Amino acid sequence: MLAVVGTVPDDEFPFVEGEAHLEGDRVLVGGHAILVNRGTPALLAAAIKAGEVLNGPRPFACLVGDTGQGHGSRRLYERLVRDGRTLRNRVVVFHYLQPDVDWHNKVLFAVEETTPRPTLIADAGFMYAAKMSGQSEAYELFTPDAGELAFLADEEAPHPFYTRGFILHEENRIPDLIDRAYVHKNAARCLLVKGNLDHVATRNGIHAVIDHPANEALEAMGGTGDSLTGVVAALIASGTETLEAAVLAARVNRLAGHLADPTPASQVMEVIEQIPAAMAEMLEREKESHGSRRRG
Repeated sequence: MLAVVGTVPDDEFPFVEGEAHLEGDRVLVGGHAILVNRGTPALLAAAIKAGEVLNGPRPFACLVGDTGQGHGSRRLYERLVRDGRTLRNRVVVFHYLQPDVDWHNKVLFAVEETTPRPTLIADAGFMYAAKMSGQSEAYELFTPDAGELAFLADEEAPHPFYTRGFILHEENRIPDLIDRAYVHKNAARCLLVKGNLDHVATRNGIHAVIDHPANEALEAMGGTGDSLTGVVAALIASGTETLEAAVLAARVNRLAGHLADPTPASQVMEVIEQIPAAMAEMLEREKESHGSRRRG
């Protein structure tokens, strides 16, 4: 089963955990409804939609309110260490959490004591904490954007605020940044770098670059990176190998954006609604491609 650990940008939102449902444009967890616009709610909504096609169980969510002060995040960290139920899932995604190296290490220690050990995916704030702690290699997948990748590539930066200026994060520098992140052991086993071009890589190099469909309206839309992380997490939880899942997720997310026919006013939920259709189409293409190779 897939577990998603993250925050809601509302300091009044309580700690909740339980199976996540989707009703309209809201994720329901533990009797609380959260509007899907971006962040962890968008990740959860995308994972739910992808799971519909994969016939998997709904994800388990562990959420708390935090607008950046860190109080909610520390409460959630403590819960993960004290009660390991969330960590006993097949795949655990850590998302928007205030980076805290000490608490990150306590959580990772709890993970290592869990049998079987879950597959770990990190994005956003928790990915920062993983890098800051020197424990990036304990993770199966990171899903950074170009700016986050620059922080991973800077072996001296103790915090994203201090990423050195000469480590640029233009799209044409992404291969160099990927290589640098691996050289300094600041990357997970696999990377899915989100951007105008999506890159899937390991320490052995770039495995794939996904660049279509492309839609300019999506570039300014918040939450599409979160939806991509939700799709790849659902695929890995279903048993798909990580590199294959990353490539497929990037294609699905792009196709969902194309099917949504977005305008500058569109919201990410319009893209998420198209994930089942996009995934069904991409899985059919994969099936036909495998069939053609066997016949050849």
